[in-house]
Amino acid sequence: MLETFVIDKLNIELVQGDITELKVDAIVNAANPYLRHMGGVARAIVRKGGDEIQRESDEYVRRHGPVPVGGIAVTGAGRLKAKYVIHAVGPKYGDPAGDVKLASAIRNALNKADELGLSSIALPAISTGVYGYPYERCAEIMVEIIKKEVRNMRNLKRIVVCLYDNEAYNKFIKVFRGKIIQ
Repeated sequence: MLETFVIDKLNIELVQGDITELKVDAIVNAANPYLRHMGGVARAIVRKGGDEIQRESDEYVRRHGPVPVGGIAVTGAGRLKAKYVIHAVGPKYGDPAGDVKLASAIRNALNKADELGLSSIALPAISTGVYGYPYERCAEIMVEIIKKEVRNMRNLKRIVVCLYDNEAYNKFIKVFRGKIIQ
């Protein structure tokens, strides 16, 4: 399934599928602060991309400490089709500043991709797995950040929002349709 939206010259695609299979310059990993890729999207990325992604993540944490919630770290993508993995640390649902931190994680991932000169990026539904964020709220925050940041992007031309199952896809489509006037 695929639905496309356009904001200025930025193409936004919502797809249902496996983020590790996408042909994009960078994929975003919904990470924890210690970059331990033990479950969900993170585990799938390391399983397909190779252990070097975990080794680079461990080295990042050794050098820089845990990634703050809302922050990002960048590693290579190993055997994935992407060039980079941008590890974005989202908040747990119920954190009083959760929405601000989730917005920061999404904004920081997009800005880092643009700063790296990348033209395409794939985002998962950050914080909606074990961190418990409702799909609708994640989608609302994501679309608002994309709309705000589009004017600052010099290199990014394509954002793929990759959703793993029907429920997530359908809820994101509903929010995106309501928030982006075509």
